Amino acid sequence: MTTGGHARGGSPRTYTLIGPDGRPYRSPTPGTLAGNRRSRLYGRLDCRAALRAVACGRYTEHRVFFADEDAASKAGYRPCAVCMPAEYARWKANREGTMP
Repeated sequence: MTTGGHARGGSPRTYTLIGPDGRPYRSPTPGTLAGNRRSRLYGRLDCRAALRAVACGRYTEHRVFFADEDAASKAGYRPCAVCMPAEYARWKANREGTMP
């Protein structure tokens, strides 16, 4: 997520986020949500399912970050059913053509 540093005399820290167009860009602000490029889902940074996968050594190679939910959704990612159950239910209902 981080590129660069903030060493004395160095350039400020930047973060690589995924934009609504699905392409990475640099931001001076860290993302508020994390996702997985392979499974195309996103969730909170403290999601227990994602943290468990990270601890097992999986996931990090495909981890991406988003500024907000709108960017993640527009980039084609879906909400995590574990840490964002209400958002996931809305996404699923919209996908099935039924509104909650």
